[in-house]
Amino acid sequence: MSANSLFDTQFNVTQIDPDGKKFDRVSRIIAHSPTLDMTLSVDIATDIYPVTVGQQLTFQLVSSLHRQKAGDEASDRESWRLDQPGAQGIAEEYDYVMYGKIFKYDERSAEQVTVYASFGGLLMALTGSFRHLSKLTVGANVYLLIR
Repeated sequence: MSANSLFDTQFNVTQIDPDGKKFDRVSRIIAHSPTLDMTLSVDIATDIYPVTVGQQLTFQLVSSLHRQKAGDEASDRESWRLDQPGAQGIAEEYDYVMYGKIFKYDERSAEQVTVYASFGGLLMALTGSFRHLSKLTVGANVYLLIR
């Protein structure tokens, strides 16, 4: 895991559009992580990245697409493009990438929390133990990466 990683796990897709299809090219994906006992609800542009029930997703939230080692300092305002020709970022390893902002942190109980993010109108809700979501803060800009 890189220094700029905020959350990283595997999810298994359990449902697609549980409340019915609302948009032609976007689906709401419901997935569960058996290793961390977490639930993910995320809107995905399925015309770009098709998803099926039972599919396993590698899911990561990062603060920057630049590769960082522990101790490296990252600028607060980075371009999504890499500055050096031939340099490869984290996005090269993933099939689907979105950029957005965490807008709400909901404490359901002493142990369970839900983190909400918006990626240009495509929404994400990540529910699980507060220990796994402690690096995510309201107002933080994040990149969502899936493969």
